Amino acid sequence: MFESEKEVSVLSSVYGEENLAKEQARYEHLATKFKECFGEGEVDFFSAPGRTEILGNHTDHNHGKVLTASIAMDTIAAARKNGTSLVHVISEGYKAITIDLENLDSECKCKGTLSLLIGMFECAIKKGYKVEGFDAYITTEVIGAAGVSSSASFEMLICAIMNYFSNEGKIDYVEYAKIGQYAEHEYWLKQSGLLDQMACAVGGVIAIDFKEEMPKVEKVEFGYDKLGYDLIIVNTGKGHADLSEEYSAVPVEMKRAAKVFGKEVLADVDEKEFMANLNKVREEAGDRAVMRALHFFAEQKRVDTAVKAIKEEDYATFLSCITKSGNSSWKWLQNCFATKDETEQAVPVALALTELFIEEEGRGYCRVHGGGFAGVIAAVLPKDLTPKYVEMMTPYMGEENIYVMQIRQTGAVHLDM
Repeated sequence: MFESEKEVSVLSSVYGEENLAKEQARYEHLATKFKECFGEGEVDFFSAPGRTEILGNHTDHNHGKVLTASIAMDTIAAARKNGTSLVHVISEGYKAITIDLENLDSECKCKGTLSLLIGMFECAIKKGYKVEGFDAYITTEVIGAAGVSSSASFEMLICAIMNYFSNEGKIDYVEYAKIGQYAEHEYWLKQSGLLDQMACAVGGVIAIDFKEEMPKVEKVEFGYDKLGYDLIIVNTGKGHADLSEEYSAVPVEMKRAAKVFGKEVLADVDEKEFMANLNKVREEAGDRAVMRALHFFAEQKRVDTAVKAIKEEDYATFLSCITKSGNSSWKWLQNCFATKDETEQAVPVALALTELFIEEEGRGYCRVHGGGFAGVIAAVLPKDLTPKYVEMMTPYMGEENIYVMQIRQTGAVHLDM
């Protein structure tokens, strides 16, 4: 299967010719499992990537700026409409889910994928989009609960399915992201921004300014390969699935600082006015809110600097922004370990080991990746150093937890095969 000229062309364009055999086997497995679960018939295929955060750590939820990209790890689905009001979803390795679109349980909160799907369908219907019954079998390569947005990848995959089956492609990527965000806010009680969803939906490297209701999205022509560098994601071994309280405290505290100035989010606060009234913010919002706000303002400027540097091919300046952002996240934003268990510091350990390696070699950059508190770090290293780094980190983190990444140009899509 997946050996026709059209299928080879589509898979090669999304995954690269060097990965064709692997992806053919992967999609053949997907098609076989769908047939086993849902029977014979025509099937459509969908894909949505995970994401890497380049700059803009914890700024999106306060309507700030980010630089982000999709990665060559994705969630894929075989799906077809079933002509009923029922949605059947089987995620490989998990319990099957059935949802009746005519009887959505609005009280079903914080129950994993079930709650997420209900929230997404509810939001899509509220926005006036059509949602019809379908069957889907889903598998993923995106690391779960580790900062590369497995949840957003899944959400954007479902949006692509809804868009193709029922809405003639009329739902744009911003709406995709808002549907996913609504589900996380209302059904996971997680105060996430839109960075994860937008990166997984659009594909490639994008700069986003979330200040306006309609985020400004700019495609940026860039890839680490062009610089002779690898992006290496290291999973530190502890997920952040149980850290919603720590994660949500970041936007809450930033907004508390903004409230001192009568604003809802920090993007609407003038930095000079903030500095002139810093003591007042300390009194009314607390010192950690001040530190997190200072991180926000600094990240805003770093994103602008980095995008300008990429356009001018000033890659030394761009790469230096990664280290600066990482240091700010660790020291100012304070999202490298959870305060509820300060003895668990897997992310700082991985960062410390990486920084020692970079200092010894004299080349490279690193930072905490994603929401933080647990999960993954990102190292950006010259390609000739990658094998040595993997060898050094393997005894501490396990070779199976070290991923050499590529940036993927394709977002959440229906694969026209």
